[in-house]
Amino acid sequence: MRLKFFIKIFLLAVFVVSCATKIKKPVTKPGNNKPVEKTEIKTPPKPITGLNNINLPEVKREFRAVWIASVANINWPSRNNLSTDQQKQEAIQLLDLLVNLNFNAVILQIRPSADALYKSPHEPWSYFLTGQTGRSPYPEYDPLEFWIEESHKRGLEFHAWLNPFRAHHSNGGAISSESMVKKSPENVVKLQNGMYWFDPADDRTQNQASNVVKDIVSRYDVDGIHFDDYFYPYAEYNGGKDFPDYKSWTVYQKSGGTLSRADWRRANVNKFVKRIYDEIKAQKNDVKFGISPFGIWKPGFPTGIKGSSQYDELYADAKLWLNQGWIDYFTPQLYWPIESAGQSFPLLLQWWNDENMKGRHLWPGLNTVAVKSSNPVSEIAREIEVTRQIVKNNTGEVHWSIAGITKSKAMQDELKLNVYKDKALIPETKWLSSKDLPELDVTWKKQQSNFLLNWNKQAEALSYVLYLKYGNNWQTEILSPELLSKIVPSESNGKKLSTIVVRSVNRLGKLNDYKAVVVD
Repeated sequence: MRLKFFIKIFLLAVFVVSCATKIKKPVTKPGNNKPVEKTEIKTPPKPITGLNNINLPEVKREFRAVWIASVANINWPSRNNLSTDQQKQEAIQLLDLLVNLNFNAVILQIRPSADALYKSPHEPWSYFLTGQTGRSPYPEYDPLEFWIEESHKRGLEFHAWLNPFRAHHSNGGAISSESMVKKSPENVVKLQNGMYWFDPADDRTQNQASNVVKDIVSRYDVDGIHFDDYFYPYAEYNGGKDFPDYKSWTVYQKSGGTLSRADWRRANVNKFVKRIYDEIKAQKNDVKFGISPFGIWKPGFPTGIKGSSQYDELYADAKLWLNQGWIDYFTPQLYWPIESAGQSFPLLLQWWNDENMKGRHLWPGLNTVAVKSSNPVSEIAREIEVTRQIVKNNTGEVHWSIAGITKSKAMQDELKLNVYKDKALIPETKWLSSKDLPELDVTWKKQQSNFLLNWNKQAEALSYVLYLKYGNNWQTEILSPELLSKIVPSESNGKKLSTIVVRSVNRLGKLNDYKAVVVD
């Protein structure tokens, strides 16, 4: 038994040794007998990111805009014989001033009277641009494209302002073969003050304006389409006589129409306003539509208000448009001072605010250029504060016109040092949908007592918001979309920088998602 046991042990040992000899040993090349040294690669610390579950402070929001009128060369261009370079220089000076005074939107008149301050397939180049209807600027460029690009570069919204029914202005030079008065005479009437007006009741009138709007929305990166208060013209434009729409009124009556003439006119305008709103949204849902009607709907609304009636004289039922939400922002021209007995600014604004049943933006128009007050600068500042108290959330205002700012150093100082001393985002338009912007890729690098921050560009961002947390306190700053880096101090008031957030703002004022970058 013992012999068999030892034989088994011997055979097992032989088997193990045999297998071991079959394992390949590493080949050692001559001259390479040194042991391999491991190299440790040192990488910079990665930013620590957390999910968007921290409470960021609210950023101030307020719509701050000006009207820039081209009709009669009121604002821009200052003359109709400027070169292309001079036009561009004037535009840049105006935009730079607005940025310096912490504005965030511009409303430029690009269709003063069935003409165009841009390359239009539907209407001629404007007399107010080149001094001759139909003549392009030289060297040729597209002013609308230029204004949009320069506005967006500075973080300003751009709204294209159109007069829907004026066919020719009395200051618009001679009527040539290029004028729409000659090209569409069947639906144009002449008024006693020398102006020509499209008949709002005529389908050709509404189709023309509709085609112009659709063309602008489709080809240009506008943030808004804006109409002023001229629908049917003011009675004084025709010497106090009734608007001469006998032809279209007769056609309506013969077709069996039963409305009174006034109701029929209002129905024409109502149909047009609703149509434009729907057509804009069908093309680009994130392009806002705004109207700035005369500030009084009817005398007596509210009690004590006196003056002209847009409802009865302009045939504009602006209250209906606001009630129904056929606009995205509503800018009644409240050009009277706070203490005006028959046209009280706060009473009228409160009344319009009460009529805002759909919660649209309510941004009153202020008569910054010529408000009747012993101290116009103080009056406008008070009206802005009153607007903030009445409208509260998503407040804002539009200044008529930029001349009230460019020609008054006192007004500039008041805005910059007091009422607009801090930048503000445009209010968010929550009832419209737009493209959500992705999170920004934020990186940082320590530089002595500062941090260098960088983030990626988002072409569709209107601006960026920078949040910095020192200790328990947050600091915020609104930045232009051209700025993709920022040097910030590592300490503030004795507290170290701990958290960084950069968010982009889309064209409807919505802040994007984010991840907080924690600095160690």
